[in-house]
Amino acid sequence: MNQPRATAQALELGRRVLRIEAEAVAALAERIDDTFLRALNLILGCRGRVIVSGIGKSGHIARKIAATLASTGTPAYFVHPAEASHGDLGMITRDDVLIALSNSGESEELLTIVPSVKRLGGKLISITGNPESSLAREADIHLDARVKEEACPLNLAPTASTTAALALGDALAVALLDARGFGADDFARSHPGGTLGRRLLTHVRDIMRVGADLPVVGETASLAEALLEMTRGGMGMTAILDAERRVVGIYTDGDLRRTMERVTDFRNTKVAAVMTANPRTIGADRLAVEAVEMMESHRISQLLVTDPRGVLIGALTMHHLMLAKVI
Repeated sequence: MNQPRATAQALELGRRVLRIEAEAVAALAERIDDTFLRALNLILGCRGRVIVSGIGKSGHIARKIAATLASTGTPAYFVHPAEASHGDLGMITRDDVLIALSNSGESEELLTIVPSVKRLGGKLISITGNPESSLAREADIHLDARVKEEACPLNLAPTASTTAALALGDALAVALLDARGFGADDFARSHPGGTLGRRLLTHVRDIMRVGADLPVVGETASLAEALLEMTRGGMGMTAILDAERRVVGIYTDGDLRRTMERVTDFRNTKVAAVMTANPRTIGADRLAVEAVEMMESHRISQLLVTDPRGVLIGALTMHHLMLAKVI
């Protein structure tokens, strides 16, 4: 039996799908109006939770919308409409807002639970592709997510319609995020376990080396003394400090390679004569990701940490940032 093989026709079909779905989302942008604002204000005034529900492909989209809302400052969760009819309806209270998704607006499972939600006193926002549907008529607010056509060549499989519903859900979530003043720190607190959380929550003070582990010499030290301190510290550098422990320079492995081209007497050469003066520094309260950006933009591998007076309080390297999984 011959295996099916994709052809240039399939390539063109893929492009057609993307064009249709892009056009569907673009049409939404032109269509949203004060109804969208009413939906936002209804959710902002909600004293309970936002429950998102849908069946089939709309159910998958509803799950994603609920997850996006929850991670951007709007407490939300997904309820399966069929399960709601068999007990899960008890999770919905009068203080909640239900967002119901159905392209046709006639999904039996959703229409079964709507009267119960309304009797409780809960509010209903519907997202459908049919403004005249039963679900649209029963809703306190209806958001129109209709599309001209599905991207499926049979015009049957939910494709453009699910993309449009997802985009409309994202628009709600982001607009709510902005209205709540939800910032990067808030976002990180809801994502503590992942790379994003580490990047947003980790500060320089959390990973910098401090105290006796810091390789330092005074500005009157010899180059030989500086090399011994670099070896002890194992950071590929030593900080050069004045009498008040303010940073006046840094001496790195790179400086050593350049020094060896012109200096032979390491005992009688002062490190201050060959150091990099006024090196890049960062504050302990800055985000670790800012240290990464500074080191990458200036092509350096070590960074000294100072207080507002320029006094050395720590140091870190790219290796420390990698161990902390910031990069």
